[in-house]
Formats: sequence, C-alpha cells, structure tokens
Amino acid sequence: MVLVSTEDPRGDGHAFDPSLLIDVAAQFLFDGEPTLRQSEVAEAAGVDLDTANALWRHLGFPAVAEDEPGFLPADVEALRLTERLVELGVLDRDRLPQFVRSTGRTFARLADWHIRVMLAALAADAEGEEEPTSIDAFAEVIPTVEALQGYVWRRHLLAAASRIALGEVASGGDVPVVVGFVDIVGYTAQSRQLNARELGDMVEWFERVTTELVVEHGGQVVKTIGDEAMFVLESAPEAAELGQRLVERAEDDERFPEVRVGMAYGSVVARLGDLFGSTVNLAARLTSAARPGRVLVDDDLAGQLQADEERWRLRRARRISVKGYDHLHLWSLKRVEPAN
Repeated sequence: MVLVSTEDPRGDGHAFDPSLLIDVAAQFLFDGEPTLRQSEVAEAAGVDLDTANALWRHLGFPAVAEDEPGFLPADVEALRLTERLVELGVLDRDRLPQFVRSTGRTFARLADWHIRVMLAALAADAEGEEEPTSIDAFAEVIPTVEALQGYVWRRHLLAAASRIALGEVASGGDVPVVVGFVDIVGYTAQSRQLNARELGDMVEWFERVTTELVVEHGGQVVKTIGDEAMFVLESAPEAAELGQRLVERAEDDERFPEVRVGMAYGSVVARLGDLFGSTVNLAARLTSAARPGRVLVDDDLAGQLQADEERWRLRRARRISVKGYDHLHLWSLKRVEPAN
C-alpha cells in the first residue's frame, strides 16, 4: 500500500491524500481499533472514573462520550503506569495532574511537528518522479523516532542530574542563576510581510542559532515561545558574553533577525521543566524595555560584572515603570571596544 489518493488528477499515480496518515496511525501506532469505553478503561486500570477522565483531559485530549468505544488496551496500561509512579513515591497525588499536563503539552508539540515533517516528505514524493513512499516505510519510521526520543530523554536525564547535583554541592543549596530572554524585534510586522515559509524559516534559524549559542556558553534553553526564547546560565560572565553575541549576530548573519535581550540574576523556582519567580519576571520585563540590538541587565547582574571594567561597559539606562518594582535600576550592557 502506498500513501497516495485513489483520485489522481495528474494521472501519474503520485497524488497524495493526507488523510491516509490516519491509516498509518491506526495500523502501526496501536494494535487494532478502539474497543473500550471509558468506564471499562478505568475499571481495568483499577482507578475511579473521574480520575481517569481527569488525566485524559490533562493530557490534552478531547472528552469521549461515555458510550463510545474510543479507547485501547494501551490506554489501560498508561493509567496503570501512571498509578505506579504514585506508588513508587516519585509523584504524590496532588502533583500528578501537573506531571501529566506537562508531559501532554511536550509530546503534543512533538507529535504535531513530526506529522508535519511526514506530510512534507509525502507531498514532495507526490510531486517528484520517484515512487511514492509506501505505508510499510512508516512502519519503520515510527519505532525509529520512538527509540530516538527515548535516547534523547535519557541523555537529558543524565545532563540534568549532573547539572543539578553539582550545583547543589558547589553552593550548599540555593543556586542563584542568570535568567534571560531574547526577543525578535518587529516580529508582528514581519509576520505580515513574509509568507508562511519565509516566516517559518526565520523562526527556525532564530531557534537554532540561539540554542547553539546558549549551549556553547554553558546554559540551557528553557523554552521557546514563537518569537522569544528563555534561557538560564549559572555564570554571569558567560551570560554577558552570550547576550552580546545574540545581539551582534544579526550584523554578520543576514538570516538571523535583529533581537533584544534582557537578563536578571537571582534565585528561581524550578518546576516541571520551567522556571518561575521574581527573577524570571524581571528578566521578561527588561527584555520588553530593551531597545533593538541592545542588552539590558538588572542591578544584581550588573554587580556581578562591574569588576571586569576592561571587558564590559555598564551604563545606567533610562528608568521605566515596572509593576511590582519600586526602585528598579536598569543597566545597558556593552562590550568594551579595543583601543586603536
């Protein structure tokens, strides 16, 4: 079976029907058609119906009618595994919804992107001269991607464990960090001027370069939200260097958009892969206040950098009104230009 439609307007056998991907999912992701109702899933997993339905919603899936056979044995096993995490003490009952919600959001984004990659590949096959991709090929793609995701997850577990454990040992507890945001300047206007492909290419390059630079300076990208990325580092000097390289990148790289950066230094609350607290809020507000191609930092980060006068120039920036911060001092950060 090939992934093409039965109606072929071109007459060359290569017309592509995206709806056939549903057949791929039904045939290779799970065994057989859904046969279980929600009450049967809950009973088989040994949980009450309200809990089962709540977890289903937390994963991000729409409600299923009570009398509709919309579930599979895999759904029963997933509920059992979730309950096992509670039994093992990894999660307490109150935090279970947060864990499920975070997992659902992460994999929803991955799944959406993966499906779009498959659609693009299949559409390209339909327009080319080669034989279209067969459904059997995707029988190999799916477990291959699944295995790769497992590897990446395990690698990140090791990296996170090392980073957190070493930080705790070095500091004896709470570790102050630099939280930063980098924001594309004029994104709204560009989104109106560029077509969908051009806009997607710009955002992809922005995310790629940003991630490479953050990792190169010992940091971590916490999340990306459209035209903005949030990152965290432990080293103030490295954060300053990163901020400068981000705003300077557009000068030498025509594919990289003009950006602005805001960074703050202090304690944060880490929760489900995200960061919260006043340091995060302040960094976000500094980014909004920064001028195009500039880096703004808070008092605490400026204090960490002032000793290195030969490398960094810090100037008091114009005062702005920020809710919740009565005596906020902003500093513009620039690299000291070498004397001629």
